Amino acid sequence: MSQKYRVFIDGQAGTTGLQIQQRLARHPHIELLSIDDAQRKEASARQALMKQADVTILCLPDAAAREAVALADEVGARVLDASSAHRVQDGWVYGLPELDAGQREKIRQASHVSNPGCYATGAIALLAPLTRAGLLAADRPLAINAVSGYSGGGKAMIEKYQQQGTGFAAYGLGFDHKHLKEMQAWGGLSTRPIFQPGVGDYAQGMLVFIPLNDTDGEPLQRELAAFYAGQQFIQVRELNNLDGDTAPYLLPEALNNSNNMELFVFTHPQQRQTILVARLDNLGKGASGAAVQNLNIMLGLAEETCVNL
Repeated sequence: MSQKYRVFIDGQAGTTGLQIQQRLARHPHIELLSIDDAQRKEASARQALMKQADVTILCLPDAAAREAVALADEVGARVLDASSAHRVQDGWVYGLPELDAGQREKIRQASHVSNPGCYATGAIALLAPLTRAGLLAADRPLAINAVSGYSGGGKAMIEKYQQQGTGFAAYGLGFDHKHLKEMQAWGGLSTRPIFQPGVGDYAQGMLVFIPLNDTDGEPLQRELAAFYAGQQFIQVRELNNLDGDTAPYLLPEALNNSNNMELFVFTHPQQRQTILVARLDNLGKGASGAAVQNLNIMLGLAEETCVNL
């Protein structure tokens, strides 16, 4: 019989927690520890399950996640945090395995892993290889634009869109979106970018755009393709490549329910204008799929196991 690892999801009733639970329910090497609904907010009951678990996954608001980490640390529990509370904090390993050659080993050995933000996953995947290679200057002023399905906005936004439908809505207009810090830190930027997210009238799926003036996209595409060669979850498309059945449109929902991400480079060499694009499922590679990938790495399991729905 294969070894079973015990996992406790603290905050399993939220969107991310539910999708992690769906994936892990059929995982051959995972036993899910459950908590009675009446005890979901009782610190002692949660801490008892953290002590039993091989890994505790936090699917909580930031403040509650910080409190949960304090409980976990008291009993020496390993933690994978899906909130944004610890993504740029010392002592935490950033849970983007494809970030560099040594990131998987850091995740495997870590006691504290922070699961990346959905928008940040797309932006960092595009930026990090290019800033490291010197193809994008770290101090270059950048604008990052994105659109996500409404499932990325939590329970209130999901209810609003499902009941009323709102069409497209821009938000984050205060220049303070919570993913900005990790985008800058892990994307290799010394200058804070402008980030403008939006939400569409569809459930899940995401596009992240980085427009670049005075830039030839061909060397950028080559660098991205070389950097991610052999990665099973990140595919770099050919230059100026669109899906034949949807062109001239690039649709955000093509990777839904998967842990995959596609990177595109569109360029006009004569005008020296380029757009970098990442496509992913905000609940897949942007949240729950990535969490299961990280969990598998932490436990020494094949990282593709049950990352897709």
